[in-house]
Amino acid sequence: MTGNTPYDPLQGSAKQSAPEAEEKKGERIAKLLARAGVASRREVERMIGDGRIALRGEVLKTPATILHNLRGVTVDGNPVAAPERTQLFAFNKPTGLITAERDFSGKPTIYNALRNSLPKGAPRLMPVGRLDLNTEGLLLLTNDGEFKRALELPSSQVPRTYRARAFGDVSQDQLESLIEGVTIDGMRYGKIDADLERRTGRNQWIVLTLTEGKNREVRNVLDYLGLKVSRLIRISYGPFQLNDMARGAAAEIRKEDVERFRSTLRKDGVKL
Repeated sequence: MTGNTPYDPLQGSAKQSAPEAEEKKGERIAKLLARAGVASRREVERMIGDGRIALRGEVLKTPATILHNLRGVTVDGNPVAAPERTQLFAFNKPTGLITAERDFSGKPTIYNALRNSLPKGAPRLMPVGRLDLNTEGLLLLTNDGEFKRALELPSSQVPRTYRARAFGDVSQDQLESLIEGVTIDGMRYGKIDADLERRTGRNQWIVLTLTEGKNREVRNVLDYLGLKVSRLIRISYGPFQLNDMARGAAAEIRKEDVERFRSTLRKDGVKL
């Protein structure tokens, strides 16, 4: 160690100044609110910009505010409840639903269906990623904004698997070329593991696994190969499977399974 800065063997690095050490005891308000299930960290930052979050009656101006807890914090004038335990739910989303809390065009959202599907006492839930209007299948929902973010990040490499029914002509060799990734109209899509499941005439079912989950990724890639998708179903997200869950049904994933999965995310360097 060089220089005059003292070395702290308990910390393994140079001692921090008092203000730095004090700040590290707390966390950014956006992170605390995300963990409390108010919204994702990015959405919380937007809410702060809109003046919807206050601390002891004073509207916050920056998401960089460091707090030790959420006492005195309000959202839209309502006190924030203490963080709940992390819960994860699986929902078999039907087609025709928007993955959003509200849609100003009047289209029904997943929350219209979830009112009748979720068990009594379920917490406020946020969708993990999105399925577009005409895509069906497994949609995960959680009350933990940090967990949601970790599940969505491309760097976490969480696989998503889809079954697509498509019309047109394609070979297994063409599908296997997607493992190298592809650029379409300037958009780069990472590796996709694709297999021809079965074919009837010019109609085929194709199974695709990817880890990025860009907007309309499967549809865009299959269109690039000259195929027209007539049905798209997400059948798994990470280790969680759709299996035989009824369309429109929702169920909580066991706490043990959630914690086991969270431990693999931590191991891979994703900060929760």
